[in-house]
Amino acid sequence: MNAVYKEIESVTFPSDLEKISFVETLIDEVCSAQNIHEDFYGNILIAVTEGVNNAIVHGNREDKSKNVHLSIQISEPSIKFIIEDEGIGFAFNNLPDPTAPENIEKESGRGVFLMKALADTVEFENQGRRIVLTFLLS
Repeated sequence: MNAVYKEIESVTFPSDLEKISFVETLIDEVCSAQNIHEDFYGNILIAVTEGVNNAIVHGNREDKSKNVHLSIQISEPSIKFIIEDEGIGFAFNNLPDPTAPENIEKESGRGVFLMKALADTVEFENQGRRIVLTFLLS
């Protein structure tokens, strides 16, 4: 049986890295309002900000005329964060392993790896332009 999710927040903002602090504040407010235990907060904060960062930098190529859409849905016992950019998408099934010796020293390439490690499920939709991060809260 599929859970019915209720949208509790939806925002759209330009592809500007300065908006990451806005996203962090939004996550703080949502987690507080939903009484999300601090054990889950850190994973949510890091995974969602990584997803938004990727949408801004890789998806929209920091083009401030393009937007990032973030919506938050809740259904006991989980919360979903849906991040969508206006880029061309990416080959999400063909990413290099950031833990491979040849990639360890690289400064980028860990975002999807972190999201997959911290969220309970990560789904890529719309050719990778939309990422759904689900966190189980129990």
